[in-house]
Parts: sequence; structure tokens; C-alpha cells
Amino acid sequence: MSSKSSGATKRVRLSPDERRLQLITLGAKMLGDRAIEDISVSEIATQAGISRGLLFHYFPTKQDFQLAIVRHANAELLERVTPDRTLGMFEMLRDSIDRYIDYVSENRTSYLSLLRGPASASPDVVPLVDQTRDAIIGIILTEVPIPIDDPDRPRLLLAMRGWIAFVEETTLSWLRHETITRAQLVELLVESMVALALALNPALAAVLRR
Repeated sequence: MSSKSSGATKRVRLSPDERRLQLITLGAKMLGDRAIEDISVSEIATQAGISRGLLFHYFPTKQDFQLAIVRHANAELLERVTPDRTLGMFEMLRDSIDRYIDYVSENRTSYLSLLRGPASASPDVVPLVDQTRDAIIGIILTEVPIPIDDPDRPRLLLAMRGWIAFVEETTLSWLRHETITRAQLVELLVESMVALALALNPALAAVLRR
């Protein structure tokens, strides 16, 4: 696939914010089929119709550019899993997990890279990934409110972090070797959440089953 079509190389005048967003968006698109460390600055500059040097006017270093792409990708993931409040609680959970699997399937190379590749050990990338995990936990707890002063809240938060780790590891394994169907994977992840909630707080499990 060529990135040097006439449409890609035509210079378009954009505001600084528009150009920055364009470059990040191109990087995020490229992230769909390659690891973050394999993002080509030169290729993105060509697609944007600017020089490689000009790209670094917007991002001081390649690492700064990579981190901006990761932030953008994380925001896309969070947007993708935002609950559909027209659904019941159980179907809302299933729908969000279903869309999560859609996203990671479409971006499997970058997903594997961020969680298990060289980037996963980066002191700059790790906090971004952790922020996304915390945001997902926050989304879930917003739908099933647990009072801040609830004495059981710390145990619930710890268990939720464990569930996120289970979801990630299970999904990573499935992406490598699809030993079960996609529908079975979604069912496994949904039921694991309900089972965990039942062990922690039967009332919470009852809410999730609605």
C-alpha cells in the first residue's frame, strides 16, 4: 500500500492545532497495524504533506509524538466502551465488552505492543495505560455507584484492577490463538465480572444482572 498518492502529498494550510491533530490522527491510524515503536515519522510527514523537520515543530521528539498517539488511542478506546444507557445493566456491560473486543481486534498489533511489547516497559507509557485502566474502572463504578466512604470500596477497587488484568490477559491470549469464538470470549468476560461481583457483594451482582 503506497502512502505517496497525490492526495496524500498535497500541502494543505492548517492552523497549528489542526496540524497537530492531523499528525496524531495519522499516527493513531498507523498504530492500527504496527507497534508504537515502529511508527514512521517520515511516512506520517509524507502523508500530511509536510517535511519531517516540520513535524518536530509540533512534537519536540519522536517520543513526544508517540506519547501523543498513545493518549489519542486511549481516548478512542474509552469512547468506544462508553456505556449505552438505553440498555439494561447486564446488556450495557455486554455491549461495552463487545465493543472493547471490536476495538482491540481492529488494533491488535498496537494492543499487543502496549501491553506486552517494548513500549509496555516504558516509564512514560505505563502511566498512560494505567490511567486508561483506572478510567474503565471509573466508568463501571459510575454505572453501579459505590459510596466513596463505603468501607468495602478499597476491596472492590482492588478486585476491579484484578478483573481488568484478567480481561487484558484473556484477550491477548485470544488474539494470538482464537481457541474459542468471539461470542464465547465476550460471554466469558461478562460472566467473570458477574462472578467477581457475586463473591464481593451479592447486591452488586444483582444490579449487574438487571
